[in-house]
Amino acid sequence: MTNPYVAQMRQWRQTLTKDQRWAILISADPDALASALALKRIMAHRVRGVDIFRINEVTRPDNLAMIRYLRIPAKLWQPEKADLYTNFAMVDSQPHHNPAFQGITFDLIIDHHPLTAGQLPQAPFCDIRPGFGATSTMMTRYLQGLRIKPGPLLSTALLYGIRTDTATFERSGGEDDLRAYQWLIKHADATLLRRIIEYLRAWLPLFSRAFRSLRDCRGGAMVWLNEVDSADLLVAVADFFTRVHGLKWIAVCGVVEKTVVVIFRGDGSRDIGRLADACFYDVGSAGGHRNLGRAEFPLAAIPAGTKPADFIFQRLHSRKLRPVTASAAPLAENAGQQAVHSETLEPAPVQALAHGA
Repeated sequence: MTNPYVAQMRQWRQTLTKDQRWAILISADPDALASALALKRIMAHRVRGVDIFRINEVTRPDNLAMIRYLRIPAKLWQPEKADLYTNFAMVDSQPHHNPAFQGITFDLIIDHHPLTAGQLPQAPFCDIRPGFGATSTMMTRYLQGLRIKPGPLLSTALLYGIRTDTATFERSGGEDDLRAYQWLIKHADATLLRRIIEYLRAWLPLFSRAFRSLRDCRGGAMVWLNEVDSADLLVAVADFFTRVHGLKWIAVCGVVEKTVVVIFRGDGSRDIGRLADACFYDVGSAGGHRNLGRAEFPLAAIPAGTKPADFIFQRLHSRKLRPVTASAAPLAENAGQQAVHSETLEPAPVQALAHGA
């Protein structure tokens, strides 16, 4: 029996023409980078050209290593060059996730993040399936269905995309993700995969600061790192703490250009996205998934005379989860019939924060 998603992709692929120039826009993280590379491969030799553009700066060493070792041609998006392209695609994101996507008419959207009430994406080809742990899994299934054998670099990229978004199946992922992972292992370059994960030596003092500031809180812990150059540093520290035995959740906090950023990670025993929402929804943007979340709010939102670390700790310690209907409510399963494939929908995270968390 033909997979309906693959059938739709095959039909869409037949509409491609040699006079088209495509731009694939992403908010660059491993899953998005790998998915964009896979889409470029699917479109190869059928259009005049395909370029991958990222709307964000890439600063994490592991992501930079991925781009370098796997030769991913992701350039920084320049809106003034939009007229050079006839068509636009988006993977691992949705138009309302970031203001940089506004004003662009997308012809293709492929994503695994939950849909948000009142924000149903519109595109001739739109495949959004929150039941998948990674968009890389969706792209792998497309490659399999189209009988396209990925080379070592693309296979390694997709494998790493699944690994990072599912936390090697500790955070999320289902049978489809596992099957895609197992299939990609046969084609990936294990040596390159090991080289991607890197830390900068300059980050070591940051880890030292994290160990000194660690505070227990309601079965989890909080770390305060004060001012940092990038939220990616907070992410790196938070990911490290997920490997600490017995730590149910961690909130790593810091200030980036007068904005307080809180990165949440958890072991799945409680809904971390809802915890982030409960603690900071009234001062900024907050949300996430069950195992990871993020909050951002202006430093000015903290009452005068209160230390930022104390403000955050008090909220983590005392706030109760809001009812699901009070935060981002789930959509009905049958929402949107215009060629949007959706599976069981989850309560949606704050989408502007969904990437790079």
